[in-house]
Amino acid sequence: MRRDSLLRMTALLALAGFAGLATQAQQSPDAQSSDPVADAARKARAEKQAAAKPKKVYTDDDFASKKNVPATPAASTAGDQASATDATAATDAALNDPKSEAYWRKRFRTVREKLDNSEKELDVLQRELNKDQVQYYSDPQKALMQQYDRKDINDKTAKVDAKKKEIEDLKKQLSDMEDELRKAGGDPGWAR
Repeated sequence: MRRDSLLRMTALLALAGFAGLATQAQQSPDAQSSDPVADAARKARAEKQAAAKPKKVYTDDDFASKKNVPATPAASTAGDQASATDATAATDAALNDPKSEAYWRKRFRTVREKLDNSEKELDVLQRELNKDQVQYYSDPQKALMQQYDRKDINDKTAKVDAKKKEIEDLKKQLSDMEDELRKAGGDPGWAR
């Protein structure tokens, strides 16, 4: 009983508070403030919104000058092709230069991609091996053959071991490349 009366009292107080806020919000903005500075600011803001913006006048400076435009389109495409071949030659030279950052980043990226792919393949092989080790054969003849032969499990175990060896080799290769980078005088951040 006490809880119900407490809830009713709380609801009544909340309604009274909202009613007071509603009446205060309904008063006009002029009635709320009698400050002449605020009134002047409101009037200036209204005049500024009502004023039309001047239209943009375009001049020759807004457009590209005719001096920068090539006279013939064939000349511009030949120049673009020449600059494109120069750019590709420069990037190829940077990728083949053992002292450049691009060369080292590319080498580390390729080895890391191989390592990631090998780790994913190992995960799949490991799951298949675990599934085969738990698999149940309803045919008793097949179950007896698998019990003594276990050829499929042995094959998958060999594949898992080979993949683990490959991952170890790739990790060693990364370590050797970091040493090689250090000896070449490159920034250690290039290995990231």
